[in-house]
Amino acid sequence: MNVRRSGKIGWMGKVACMMMCAMAGRALAQEVKSPYPNMASIDQYLMEDRSAEVALARSAAPESISRDAEVLVLGRHGYETEVKGKNGFVCLVERSWSAPIDDPNFWNPKIRGPLCMNAAAARSYLPRTLRKTEVILAGGSKTKLVETITAALDKKALPAMEPGAMCYMLSKQGYLDDHAGHWHPHLMMFVSDSEPAGWGANAAGSPIYALDAKWEHLTTYLIPVHQWSDGTADQ
Repeated sequence: MNVRRSGKIGWMGKVACMMMCAMAGRALAQEVKSPYPNMASIDQYLMEDRSAEVALARSAAPESISRDAEVLVLGRHGYETEVKGKNGFVCLVERSWSAPIDDPNFWNPKIRGPLCMNAAAARSYLPRTLRKTEVILAGGSKTKLVETITAALDKKALPAMEPGAMCYMLSKQGYLDDHAGHWHPHLMMFVSDSEPAGWGANAAGSPIYALDAKWEHLTTYLIPVHQWSDGTADQ
């Protein structure tokens, strides 16, 4: 067995374990102890250089995809279109409130998660991200966020995930949490009301990890790959 490869899988498993532990407690009344117990000032979540945010967002996918994608940047009241796209993909840099609701990094102002969504995800996953961001930037709490999103889902003001909704997360420059940094290059699949066991996700030896947010009827499957968006190998 290749020892280097074996160690890499072990680290990925460790990170997956941390991710699953972070979402274990779902009751909002029992907040996970965190160095980020509250929202920081909005300025800490913003990037001063919009062109730098565009470049970071585009680094989520191979240049052959991201060069013609629409690009959104975060403003004081929500995401704004900075570059019009041609191919149906949408790239942006997610902030900490896109993490599971009980993740200790939920308010971490250092989080920068570049992702590039295909058209199906842009139509079904992106509206949820935009709505969450509006609630948070308007001063909303976690409780307010959950209430707003669940009400919108119940009224079908937010759509269920479309079949095939996915995104690339292949950026070396991302910062996903204080432990894993940019983690590994991976794809994410968005599925409504899915059972991770049906994918074999989180099983011993499985290459697929799952984050299962029952409260918003969303399961996100993470599939690590071996190459960053710039074509270099994951080490």
